Amino acid sequence: MRYLVSAMLVVVAVIHLLPLSGVLGSERLAALYGVSFNEPNLAILMRHRAVLFGLLGLFLLFAAFRPPFQTIAFIAGFVSVVSFLWLAWSVGGYNAQVARVFMADIVALACLIIGVVAHVYVQHRG
Repeated sequence: MRYLVSAMLVVVAVIHLLPLSGVLGSERLAALYGVSFNEPNLAILMRHRAVLFGLLGLFLLFAAFRPPFQTIAFIAGFVSVVSFLWLAWSVGGYNAQVARVFMADIVALACLIIGVVAHVYVQHRG
């Protein structure tokens, strides 16, 4: 079960690390999200967002192999994924690239649910 917890956190970490490439510039952000980021303020904010996703992804990856950090990693993962899914669902009208992000977060949510169930099992077993 511990391996399942780690595996689920690794999958969620990879999903959160993918947007990190957006820090490279507006062209990469446009490829990720299908929106133009030529306005400098928006590009700065989105590139900073990419850095924050990278930090979260690295923390999730770290926690995958450090059980004392797994509970907070699951909480952070749920906050990230559920907030994006709720925002996308409530606003709607998003493009194909954002729909791809939405589907990746559905996968992340499934992994988080499986992982947290396994994590609770491990915690209560020992």
